[in-house]
Amino acid sequence: MTTEAKNLLDPGFELTLRPMRYPDFYERYRDAIKNTWTVEEVDLHSDVADLAKLTPGEQHMIGRLVAFFATGDSIVANNLVLTLYKHINSPEARLYLSRQLFEEAVHVQFYLTLLDTYLPDPEDRAAAFDAVENIPSIREKAEFCFKWINEVEKLESLQTQADRRRFLLNLICFAACIEGLFFYGAFAYVYWFRSRGLLHGLATGTNWVFRDETMHMSFAFEVVDTVRKEEPELFDDQLQQQVTDMLKEAVEAELQFGRDLCGEGLPGMNTDSMRQYLECVADQRLQRLGFAPVYGSENPFSFMELQGVQELTNFFERRPSAYQVAVEGTVDLDEDF
Repeated sequence: MTTEAKNLLDPGFELTLRPMRYPDFYERYRDAIKNTWTVEEVDLHSDVADLAKLTPGEQHMIGRLVAFFATGDSIVANNLVLTLYKHINSPEARLYLSRQLFEEAVHVQFYLTLLDTYLPDPEDRAAAFDAVENIPSIREKAEFCFKWINEVEKLESLQTQADRRRFLLNLICFAACIEGLFFYGAFAYVYWFRSRGLLHGLATGTNWVFRDETMHMSFAFEVVDTVRKEEPELFDDQLQQQVTDMLKEAVEAELQFGRDLCGEGLPGMNTDSMRQYLECVADQRLQRLGFAPVYGSENPFSFMELQGVQELTNFFERRPSAYQVAVEGTVDLDEDF
């Protein structure tokens, strides 16, 4: 039995796809289906030889990086199922979220394969999978995630404005801070290695994860935009301050991770440049949400210009043949993403 829902966050479980209330969500689902990749397509053989060339500091960075990857997407997937699917009352949006869950599973498989390839010692692999418990810089990021999960964990439905604000903060946290900042910070380390001609298999898989994550973030921001149109009273100075404080906290957590990875600094990669990069990304997330930037920093990493740090608003217009199934076309990596 279908219940009528006026707004996207109204309690209920809308089932009717015709007439379609939110066609943009449905088109995003269709676009995502066009872009399917498998872990088996990623060739990691050359990476094994590259790993032997790395300095001890670089090997430490890679170990920490894959340990974070192994846990990060699992946390995102859990929040997607337990929170987003539960409260976004649109069958079109739930189609997209179902597809996103599949993509998160592929990412987890990719990182599992990375760990099995990069860390041949079973004890090292076990420690990496248990990173949330035994690596403080990763535990701090996980605790940041769990704090916002716990805020909405016991909400059965979004009955009040306070409930909806709590849900919005969870959604924004996972879109802007976790997928949009933590992962983007991790991607920068990967592309730093790529800029030096190293770990091409990791970079190839990361390209595809990058595109998936950017579309996940874009979908979440579209949900925020829709709620803003339907319930503008939720978007007041208090929410803006909460989101700004949240992003500041995320920058500091990610910078602590960066200190762990970089140590005293590596050629072309250090905590000062990573702070500048993270501040630049955080400002972009705030601006996309309609809030004022706070840092005014610029991207210091020229190697990230190929990837960009903005949403892929016209990504599917380029229809990249290296990534899509049964779709023709090319992608120009010199264009701004």
